[in-house]
Amino acid sequence: MSVLSSTTEEAIALEEQYGAHNYHPLPVVLEKGRGVYVWDVEGKKYYDFLSAYSAVNQGHCHPKIISALTEQAHTLTLTSRAFYNDMLGKFEKYATETFHFDRLLPMNTGAEAVETALKICRKWAYEKKGIPENEAQVIVCENNFHGRTTTIISFSNDPVARENFGPYTQGFIKIPYDNLEALQEVLEADNNIAGFLVEPIQGEAGVYVPSDKYLKSAKTLCEEHNVLFIADEVQTGVARTGRLLATCGNCSCTDKHCSATPEVKPDILILGKALSGGAYPVSAVLADNPVMGVIRPGNHGSTFGGNPLAAAVGMAALQVVKDEKLAQNAYVLGEIFRNELEKFITSCALVKEVRGKGLLNAIVINDTEDSSTAWDICMALKENGLLAKPTHGNIIRFAPPLVITEKQLRDCISIITDTLRAFVQNTP
Repeated sequence: MSVLSSTTEEAIALEEQYGAHNYHPLPVVLEKGRGVYVWDVEGKKYYDFLSAYSAVNQGHCHPKIISALTEQAHTLTLTSRAFYNDMLGKFEKYATETFHFDRLLPMNTGAEAVETALKICRKWAYEKKGIPENEAQVIVCENNFHGRTTTIISFSNDPVARENFGPYTQGFIKIPYDNLEALQEVLEADNNIAGFLVEPIQGEAGVYVPSDKYLKSAKTLCEEHNVLFIADEVQTGVARTGRLLATCGNCSCTDKHCSATPEVKPDILILGKALSGGAYPVSAVLADNPVMGVIRPGNHGSTFGGNPLAAAVGMAALQVVKDEKLAQNAYVLGEIFRNELEKFITSCALVKEVRGKGLLNAIVINDTEDSSTAWDICMALKENGLLAKPTHGNIIRFAPPLVITEKQLRDCISIITDTLRAFVQNTP
């Protein structure tokens, strides 16, 4: 079967006819990517300001990552975990030393990694903490996004993700995000709390950044009550927020920006997305021996998890972040981005707020969540050569690849501000 190039209309029509309608994409059909740029099937060039939801932190088709992928693909791709392979141990050593944990359990996708972390947490609770079997509770935050598996949507409060997918999995207690009093109240009231699962920044909810001491204080509360602090850094990890991890200042680089926040080491760390460099699905759960030691043969697994191709890609992806100082770049350029947008919105009533950390940022449009304003702005940005996507109706997330230069970023700031200015002028 030969595959001919399609026009935008033809490619969209094929997906509409033969694919499940589980996404509502911006109407652009991408064919090629390199660094911070992508091109559509008609050859138009765009800045990518979504980075596949932060999976492409290292830029599209980074040559070192693609080289690792193709070299390994010619050698050995998959053995399953029925046998050892010569790449997995190297990846586990590299990643655990990078993130300062004893052990790593490899998976493929972010949602799989979250499910894995929940299983580890519950098993630890029964075998180490002594919670009666089937009574363990995990605290989660309102407006969370940890994936869309049946278990995960059981503790989501997004009606679109939940409706008509029940019955739901029990064992979760929801509290408001960035609310230490609520966390403390639940911890003191229930002796069967196994863990607290939290995003350091709530990305899908609209890039909500918690107060400065929230994560550190939450970790302290968990320690006081012998509860595991589980950080979902699938989106915020691997340099996106201006440090290697959003929760931890003791990253492997020595730049002062990466240690600007006191260390908050999770008991369980969940990684995905940029661990792959955008080239191949790679996710992982990391923990120290007292926690990871509860997992034994047969407790958990994946045919593809830990395959040699994923291991090669994961090591290359992390090496690029280190070699090219992407955490530092994200910190410096993130400050420029927010400062310039803050200055702009003082004279633009269309935008209520700019928020974020590193190169994970968002603007809040001054309109209701059920309006089409943010979508219409993203359509206008597309016409002007920049791709972004709304979330929760009136919020636009901006997350370019971390390889972006200051010159490119300032060009993008001009595109964004010019588009917003024109949108105001053209709106009745």
